[in-house]
Amino acid sequence: MPATQVLNSTIFHRETGTGPIPVVFLHGNPTSSYLWRHVLPAVGTSGRCLAPDLIGMGESGKPAIAYTFEDHARYLAAWFDALGLGEVVLVGHDWGGALAFDWGARHPGRVRGIAFTETIVKPMSWADFPESARPLFESMRTPGVGEEMVLDQNLFIEQALPGTVANGLSGEELGVYRRPYPTRESRLPLLQWPRAMPLDGEPADVVARIAAYDVWLAASVDVPKLLLTFEPGPGTMMGPAIIDWCAAHVADLEIQAYGRAGHHTPEDQPEVIASSLLAWLDKHALLSGREG
Repeated sequence: MPATQVLNSTIFHRETGTGPIPVVFLHGNPTSSYLWRHVLPAVGTSGRCLAPDLIGMGESGKPAIAYTFEDHARYLAAWFDALGLGEVVLVGHDWGGALAFDWGARHPGRVRGIAFTETIVKPMSWADFPESARPLFESMRTPGVGEEMVLDQNLFIEQALPGTVANGLSGEELGVYRRPYPTRESRLPLLQWPRAMPLDGEPADVVARIAAYDVWLAASVDVPKLLLTFEPGPGTMMGPAIIDWCAAHVADLEIQAYGRAGHHTPEDQPEVIASSLLAWLDKHALLSGREG
């Protein structure tokens, strides 16, 4: 599980399997590559799988940056290049899905396929946001209040994360997620992510990037895409309206529905995710050659 020098810091990643076309798994907030620990070994039987920790998260370095969406995208792109990754298949959850879409839109010739679950597919209004999560996110986006909640109380790790896993997390599992954030300063990425949610036009730079990758998602008819959906559990953000939007606006999309899961679907349904990915990768020959 190596760390790679990237820009002025390091990116850690997990890796298993071998093959010419890597499958890159991207996590969101407040998790790490540990999210994919039960998925990687199964998919790694068919090809090379890599799962990085986003900059400032997990075991990756923590440089003195603002941890904006742009920062994460910049470090991630540099990591792809540092490892010499050419064509790839992308798998994303939460903000990892948004970063996958963004990277794909910026490197369209290098994406063989993209799979996603519980992620940000379009700019939203507060009315689109899950009603149960709205008060929490409004508080975290409030200056001063968010700092107290996330930086001082470590709310995202101690409450939000375990509260959005239907099957719960063991003390050991939560400890792995908690370990990278021992100090107030180390928790800055956890606060910046909810403040990056594209709600009612703000923040404008993130809304613009999402609008740009939506154009790519609609136009990339030659890139197979897979949306994994689940019966709603705690914290589910991709409800029926969002799924319908994906069906209408995302080109070459397959949608597969499974049993109950919270927002952190790889924690609740790793076997289902792995088997679905394997079947999809095989169907489109994404790891060995172009379909047809």
